[in-house]
Formats: sequence, structure tokens, C-alpha cells
Amino acid sequence: MEKFTVYSGTTVPLMNDNIDTDQILPKQFLKLIDKKGFGKYLFYEWRYTDDRYTDDPDFIFNRPEYRSASILVTGDNFGAGSSREHAAWALADYGFKVIVAGSFGDIHYNNDLNNGILPIVQPLEVRQQLAALAPDEEVTVDLPNQKLITPFGTFDFEIDGEWKHKLVNGLDDIGITLQYEDLIAEYEKNRPSYWQ
Repeated sequence: MEKFTVYSGTTVPLMNDNIDTDQILPKQFLKLIDKKGFGKYLFYEWRYTDDRYTDDPDFIFNRPEYRSASILVTGDNFGAGSSREHAAWALADYGFKVIVAGSFGDIHYNNDLNNGILPIVQPLEVRQQLAALAPDEEVTVDLPNQKLITPFGTFDFEIDGEWKHKLVNGLDDIGITLQYEDLIAEYEKNRPSYWQ
């Protein structure tokens, strides 16, 4: 996993509450098995016109000024619904590094973290100000100091210490296991012969 320390990017607002994982990534795309390539299906029902091939110009992600945004600002209860990790894969593949919401579905929150996306909880007034930023105004996220730095002020955010350690050091579960590679190799070398 890529390290996450200090990150700056532009925002795109999608201020709906209760965006569930089926809206983030519809069920018909769950049969794909590679983490790559899901970004084109993100918010599929909203991003495309009825022919499913043409960008809907009314959907904010399709506006040219928001196409490079990497910080999603959204409503309460983001990622509710099923436990599909594919929704986090789609957000990451599209290019999102940070999601600022009022609250998150528990499983989706962890899926975001597992895929290197930082979910940040902020009150409505902060999110409304983020949503009102011009498309070229940058926001900086300082994870080591747990600060959200915006053109209109700096705000603290909470994150579990273990998750913070994993993100700052770029450690997924495999990376954590590999920290003990020497011990594992020593154990394998010395294990009883009847286990082989």
C-alpha cells in the first residue's frame, strides 16, 4: 500500500446522504475480480445517460473542472449497505484519496482504509464550506497531525491509532506480516520434521 502522510488535492461535492454501496458500484460489476478498472463504473447509474455509454453532463463528476478532483465531499452515512469491497476499489481506481463525510457505514469505512483511502468525519458546516470551494482550490490533509487544512480554516479529525500507523507507513496486512519475515523464516527452518 502507498504511504499516506500529507496529501493535497481538489474537492468534488456530492452532498447526498445515505449513499449506499450499490449506488457507489452497482451489483452487476461485482463479477470482476481484479481491483483495477472499477473506476469507470463508479456511480454508474448517475454518471451516464440512459444509453449507459454517454456521460451525463448534469452529473458533477462529468464537469471538466471536477475531473481531476481526488477528495470527495459527501453527506451522512456514506457507504451504507452491503459489505462489497468493490465499492472502495472503484473509489480508489477513480482516483479518490480522501472522502470527507458526516459518517460512514462501518464496513465501508474499513474497506476504504484497507485500500489506502482516508475517510474523514466532519460536521455539516465544514462539509458545506468544502462543497462551496472553487474547483481549483486545494485542500491539504496532514495525517500525522490529523489536520484538514482548507482555505477557510484548519480542522482536526479522528482516526484509530492502528489505522493511522498502517497508512502513514504504507502497511497493509501483508506488509505487516512481512515485517516478521526473518522470524517466519527462522520458524520454518526449525519446525519439527513431522510437520513437513
